[in-house]
Amino acid sequence: MKNHLIQGQVGSAAVLLGVFLGASLTVTSAGTAWAQVTAAISGRVEDSSGAAIPGATVTATNVETGATRAVRTDESGGYRVLSLPVGQYEIRAETGGFRAAVRRGINLAVGQEAVMNFSLEVGQVAESVTVTGEAPLVNTTTTSVSGLVNEREVKDLPLNGRSFDNLITLNAGSINYTPMKTANAPTAGEGNSFSVAGRRPLENVFLLNGIEYTGASVQSNTPGGVSGQLLGIDAVREFNLVSDTYSAQYGKRAGAQVNIVTQSGTNLLHGTAFEFLRNSALDARNFFDRKLLPTDPRIPPFQRNQFGGALGGPIRKDKTFLFGNYEGFRQRLGISDVTVVPDENARLGLLPCVAAGVPACSSGNGVGTPTPVPNLDRRMLPYMSFWPKPNGENRGGGVAISYNNPKESIREDFGTTRFDHTFSDRDSFSGTFTVDDGNKVTPQTDPFFAVFAVTRSEVASLQETHLFSSQMVHTFRVGFSRSEFNYDSSPFEKSFDPQLSFVTGKNPGQITIGGSNAASVSAITSAGSNNNPGVHNARNLITYDDGFQIIHGRHQIGAGIWFQGLRINDSMASTKNGRAVFSSLGTFLQGTVSNFTVPPITTPLGFRSLEGAWYLEDSIRLRANLNLRLGLRHEFTNGFNERFGRAGNWIAGPDGVLLTSPTIGGSALTKNNARFLLSPRLGLAWDPFGKGQTSIRAGLGTYYDLQDNLEYPLSNLPPYNGAVSFLNVSLPTFVPIRPGTTPPPACGPGVTPPCTTYAPWGVEAAMKTPTVEEWNLTVEQQITPGTSLRLAYVGSRGFHHLVTVDTNAIRPLICSDPSGCSAGGVLTAAQKGAPPGVSVFDVRVPQGTQYIPALPGGAPATRPNPYLSSVGYFWLSEGNSSYNALQVDVTKRMSQGLQFRASYTWAKNLDIASAITAATSLNEAASVLDPYDVRRDWGPSALNPTSQATGNFTYELPFGKGKPWLGNASGAAGKLASGWQLNAIVTLLSGFPITPQIGSSQSGNGDTR
Repeated sequence: MKNHLIQGQVGSAAVLLGVFLGASLTVTSAGTAWAQVTAAISGRVEDSSGAAIPGATVTATNVETGATRAVRTDESGGYRVLSLPVGQYEIRAETGGFRAAVRRGINLAVGQEAVMNFSLEVGQVAESVTVTGEAPLVNTTTTSVSGLVNEREVKDLPLNGRSFDNLITLNAGSINYTPMKTANAPTAGEGNSFSVAGRRPLENVFLLNGIEYTGASVQSNTPGGVSGQLLGIDAVREFNLVSDTYSAQYGKRAGAQVNIVTQSGTNLLHGTAFEFLRNSALDARNFFDRKLLPTDPRIPPFQRNQFGGALGGPIRKDKTFLFGNYEGFRQRLGISDVTVVPDENARLGLLPCVAAGVPACSSGNGVGTPTPVPNLDRRMLPYMSFWPKPNGENRGGGVAISYNNPKESIREDFGTTRFDHTFSDRDSFSGTFTVDDGNKVTPQTDPFFAVFAVTRSEVASLQETHLFSSQMVHTFRVGFSRSEFNYDSSPFEKSFDPQLSFVTGKNPGQITIGGSNAASVSAITSAGSNNNPGVHNARNLITYDDGFQIIHGRHQIGAGIWFQGLRINDSMASTKNGRAVFSSLGTFLQGTVSNFTVPPITTPLGFRSLEGAWYLEDSIRLRANLNLRLGLRHEFTNGFNERFGRAGNWIAGPDGVLLTSPTIGGSALTKNNARFLLSPRLGLAWDPFGKGQTSIRAGLGTYYDLQDNLEYPLSNLPPYNGAVSFLNVSLPTFVPIRPGTTPPPACGPGVTPPCTTYAPWGVEAAMKTPTVEEWNLTVEQQITPGTSLRLAYVGSRGFHHLVTVDTNAIRPLICSDPSGCSAGGVLTAAQKGAPPGVSVFDVRVPQGTQYIPALPGGAPATRPNPYLSSVGYFWLSEGNSSYNALQVDVTKRMSQGLQFRASYTWAKNLDIASAITAATSLNEAASVLDPYDVRRDWGPSALNPTSQATGNFTYELPFGKGKPWLGNASGAAGKLASGWQLNAIVTLLSGFPITPQIGSSQSGNGDTR
């Protein structure tokens, strides 16, 4: 008998979408991309002759919770069971006149559609044929490029720090980029950093039970706490990395979609308890470790404790389940600091004559003779207390080395709870809550100061699944995500005279010595607070999504809507304690600041954005072994707005030059180009021999990276948080500054000094949304019953990626003079010490060379808007990218005590800039080389090691119960001998590309551009 439960109720996809939207929009809320956190099974039921059996009943039973789902086969004998919670299943197929067929041991993983075909033999229904075995290893149904990290891999593979996100790199095309970012930085976050299929780390999105798990940074990077780990591995059942050409239900970001599914309670009470300890007793000596005193240990002390447990079980058998997990992290680590500090003579106002200045040497002193600095300002000597005293070798030029062992401390606590309840055969409900809270104290390179970081992340989700029929499933989900961080840079285990503060009532500011105008450039460690004292950011996401899946004949139709409300409250003004830059140690002792920066007024801001999408997708079974997927997704945002109309941004005038004053209004954008973002998706999956052992899959799609993390460059603008630059002032006379003091008016035409010069920050006022076109071709073959080989070509090209530029940079010229042109630039020591009357800016470049001009008289060239200084961070949507890769993956399931996976990726990744802040990409410059021709930065991406090979295995040692050796041992001996494994992960990769950088500005008029 045919199943007519929904036949005739769905006229067309368009009607379906209209009905769906009409019903769903009656519920008001906000949310993130609808994500698949369930599994499905499909297949065909036939008799022993191969003829289809329509109307057969296929029942899927979750053996962990007792939940069942039954469907009937259609006229072709095909069936699909949708939206099944992940777990172990028993699948039963039966119909009158045939013996039932049962498949046991089927583990359904997140995002998987397992193909389970049945051949029924003539007989009584009461009779059954039972087969135990896992689902087919070869994917013959889905067209996206994805990689599952299964429960065994999550639990068994060794991880330093138990950060389960490190398992992402088990998948081909995935790179751990964490070593190339800065820790304790608001733009980089605390968690790990990954590039997947050539995309930037900030383009990935992590989903915990379908709700976005955002990171504690203004770039919403990978989630993770102050320990640098993503804790809670005992709460994770498995996760699926969907990396390329994914279906229309996924969106918001153009990178990887990481679907994490937590453990749930079952009918059996189960739990774990653990304690992991690491310390310095067995650690090797670091190259920089040294004993400062004879009684010091051979290496700095280190102690790490990770402890916790998990417990899950039934509240009511087959109905209600509860699971909980807690993990604590504690660490104390001695850090080997090598600090470059002023030497003992410099602390008295004495420098070698060359460093003290040209007049000091001309007075007859020897080159190395300690000489009083001309025009010494003794009020500067107390600031020498910002640096520790030297205890190492003298480097000359007034500087020496100081070795120190300050201690870093970390406390982090993580917890998850999950509640599941089955109301009936048609309705089920689940709710989860996850929290991560921690603080960390990290000494700076100047050990008298430290970064104090406090972070907290929360994710809550509620999900209800309703079956209108066996062929129509509705999933409704709401959620809340919050990630909050506080960073402060302040004195560490040392107090300072309040008179040394640059801003009244605040901690000491930052002192930086060295630059292109220095008489003797010395790499003295910056002292005092860093650039981000008192920084706070709270990112809140409110999630609503609603989706239907409907089977209609050969069609599996998916439709859904998604809304996400973004609320960001921050106080991100940089250099709140003030920053004084001196061109040399000599000018420092004279008290002459080349550039003093401070925001006189700081104001917390509140940014808001509403993002949304609808999607419609049809997976068509053209033949029993051929599936076509057609999808369309429409995404949109209402811009990036400030709740009280305080959104500032610097924009350019008709001539392309930045206006002297920023615009202020409700939105930072003058034009919203993200209202109508259409994303077509196309995929094909073919099983050429129809045996489930071979598949050829291809996919193509367009993906967008919605811009909802623009607060960093928009939080440092006047009149609310603008940093004021004061040039060539006397520090002792200039400070302290009273907070809230209104600065002089902004410099401009007709403005009489004193006036204020601002460093413009901002984003392109009519920016476009970063867009990626992706494609892939994949061939997968079963080699043995438990082993498969996958070969894939993965490609993409991107447009409108954000790049950081100096939009007020001096325009370069092409030298047309046959005799050469006079340029600003890097100066030699001889030029810096040139006799009076000789222009130190007389750097000659040959004809045809691009150069930064210098004005007559030794003055550097001026910027297009002379009333503004160099740009802080300014983001333009002018970047492009190209990615092409070969991926090879061999997977062997657990059999005969061995499981392994090996992958290799060869990739060529080209782009114009790989990141938009220095902290997120240390192996390239923070901004492009030439803001007037960003294409000059086109080249190998900073994210791209050309080759990477990854392997992992689990081997059950052959002794103990059921093993060849000691298999009959009983009692305590049997328990002690059983359950031993050998696990390993190996990663080999070529190096990351680097971009050489000079230590001074191209124009010779300040620090590095």
